[in-house]
Amino acid sequence: MPLAQLAITDTLTASHQLILLPKSKTLPQDCAHSELLASVLKRRDMKFEELAKSPVAANAADGSLVAWAMLDGKKDTFALQVVVRKALQLLLEEQPKMLGIAVSGDLAQRAAELAVYGAWVNGALLPVRKKKDERKPLKKIEVVNLSARIPSPQPSPRGRGGSAALDKKAFDALRAQAAGNLLCRELTILPPNELTPGLYRERVRMLAAEQGWAHEEFDMKALRKLSAGAFVAVAQGSEPEDAAIVHLSYRHPKAKCSLALVGKGICFDTGGHNLKPSRYMHNMHEDMNGSAVALGILLAASEQKLAVNLDCWLAIAQNHISPKAYKQNDIVKALNGTTIEIIHTDAEGRMVLADTLTLASRAKPNLMIDFATLTGSMATALGARYSGVFATSDELAQRAVRVGKEAGERLCAFPQDEDYETELESKIADIKQCTLAGEADHILATRFLKRFVEHDTPWLHVDLSASRCEGGLGAVAADVNGFGVAWGLKMLGEV
Repeated sequence: MPLAQLAITDTLTASHQLILLPKSKTLPQDCAHSELLASVLKRRDMKFEELAKSPVAANAADGSLVAWAMLDGKKDTFALQVVVRKALQLLLEEQPKMLGIAVSGDLAQRAAELAVYGAWVNGALLPVRKKKDERKPLKKIEVVNLSARIPSPQPSPRGRGGSAALDKKAFDALRAQAAGNLLCRELTILPPNELTPGLYRERVRMLAAEQGWAHEEFDMKALRKLSAGAFVAVAQGSEPEDAAIVHLSYRHPKAKCSLALVGKGICFDTGGHNLKPSRYMHNMHEDMNGSAVALGILLAASEQKLAVNLDCWLAIAQNHISPKAYKQNDIVKALNGTTIEIIHTDAEGRMVLADTLTLASRAKPNLMIDFATLTGSMATALGARYSGVFATSDELAQRAVRVGKEAGERLCAFPQDEDYETELESKIADIKQCTLAGEADHILATRFLKRFVEHDTPWLHVDLSASRCEGGLGAVAADVNGFGVAWGLKMLGEV
């Protein structure tokens, strides 16, 4: 979808203006609309530094709406994103066509990037199905560095704030990231009758053609021939049998490493024979969010022309109840020959991922990352503000958590010690799919999936408990927030 045009200017002309200020106890000399701000703070009995927690807005004499916020450089990325998002919401609620952003001080570049990215991901229109859609998208963003107009005795490095000009190239990468975030969110919110596995595959096929990705599909006939019984067990309950594992490839001539992205793409999850109650079946069209995250990362990496080789594997299916659907106590054989005792049909995500991880790891990537809205126990453990991550080494887990802090998409690392797997021992198969108790299911699911990762491939498993957070999360004001795209992009640069 089109993003607002960006212009770096010397003055603000927009009727809606965001003024981002560096932390201070007094108004800086270059603060836009300083007299109006002083009046607002006095009326609200607020101290100037309180803008770091509570942005304010007021109408200027010319009728423009101005919002002010303060950024504390000692705060982490997530905290800064939240302040900027709150300030932007004061302006974007009026659906302006044009937004002006003024930054200043040592944090000018960082403030501009946070604000522009926030405006892109919150100012674009995601699809709704109302008879009359009167929403208006943001069409233009203008940014000015107020400090650049004041002579500085100590010249600052380009793009680092102070009196230096803003680094325009940094916004190109952010535009690609915003496009990936919006693609992820658009796919995730589509109603299930508009994103069946067949329709999803067609959309991916068109996207691959547009982006020049290599495209390969393993449909049900091919998967049966491969003996990918874990995936087939779940998908066979749907009519028509339109499920598939879709493989997309992006190549760069200067790439020095290869990475695999794997995404759970359950377009709707009824729970199967272990049918979900209505409360828990609601929003299960979003159970394909992991695949949408992987696609968003792939799109953003392609538009940034990152010097990596990427393979994206999407496990696209539905979990339905039918005479052909898999059942408790079935024994199925996965692609790698492992036999699985079915304990609960609502643990379908790990089944479709099992065979997909095997295919992806056989290509021997330098790193494999899978994304999945996999377990309710992760949501119980973390709520909706963090997602959980598991890694094949402590160093890799620490790197994932650090990158999450830098990206503003926070991850908590969990253990997956070998002794947990005793809970999955089966008397009649190689492994149980899960347990009925459900205790530590997010850990048991990871131990299960590890059985299907071949060649000792370095592997990260991200359980997306933060894919939907009521009221928004970080930079994104919407409930469905695209968590994982920004983190995944940053991880690509860490390999």
